[in-house]
Amino acid sequence: MARGDVPIRSADELVMARHAAQLAAEVLSMIEPHVVPGVSTEALDQLCHDHIVKVQGAIPANLGYMDYPKTVLTSVNHVVCHGIPSAQQILKKGDIVNIDVAVKKDGWFGDTSRMFFVGAPSVLARRLVKTTYEALRAGIQQVKPGAKLGDVGHAIAAVAQREHFTVVREYCGHGIGQIYHDDPQVLHYGRRGEGLTLEAGMIFTIEPMLNAGKRDTKELADGWTVVTKDRSLSAQWEHMVAVTPTGYEVLTAWPGGTGGYAPI
Repeated sequence: MARGDVPIRSADELVMARHAAQLAAEVLSMIEPHVVPGVSTEALDQLCHDHIVKVQGAIPANLGYMDYPKTVLTSVNHVVCHGIPSAQQILKKGDIVNIDVAVKKDGWFGDTSRMFFVGAPSVLARRLVKTTYEALRAGIQQVKPGAKLGDVGHAIAAVAQREHFTVVREYCGHGIGQIYHDDPQVLHYGRRGEGLTLEAGMIFTIEPMLNAGKRDTKELADGWTVVTKDRSLSAQWEHMVAVTPTGYEVLTAWPGGTGGYAPI
């Protein structure tokens, strides 16, 4: 069933969505020990591809999507999103990198991303990454039946503004299920009490991107890579979330727990 253009998932459909989501989360858990100084983003991409195909028996959902050439997206330092893995891009100490993975299993999509530190980050980089995670957490905690999507966006923006960071507005979260990018669009800013009313059975991603400088971005000539115009650092986290009768479920919960990050 659907409310307008937003699908309402049955219990059986939620099982399928949860399985795909957990596979995506497992890829990020697998790759974590490999994100070290001296590794290329191409090597990380190959590891993720092989794990999805050979271990999970799933399909790398990004590969070939709108002609995207790789399995994951690797966005380093001032890259906001959609960075393309490359053999020439070698991670170095102090870098921060977002790895974004999507898988397809039995017709259902799982999509998640998280930040990694390459060696010890700068004070600013650590604060930006932690704050972006806190913003994601604040947004997710607004999710429940009867809440509005504007509540989610407002909570995210409030955390960013408190730390004097900016919210990227050109890219947003999205509905997901048997379609990779579906309704609703989930903005990471907004006003309380405005927007779509959430109902149990809705599934979507929340994936805020915060910049240390101004919010303005630009797309590079490759047609994918998005960077901050002022070359300031950018960070992003993404979870798939289902609206439950009593609140929310994080479908892409990390297999190893949250480590030093507060649980959602």
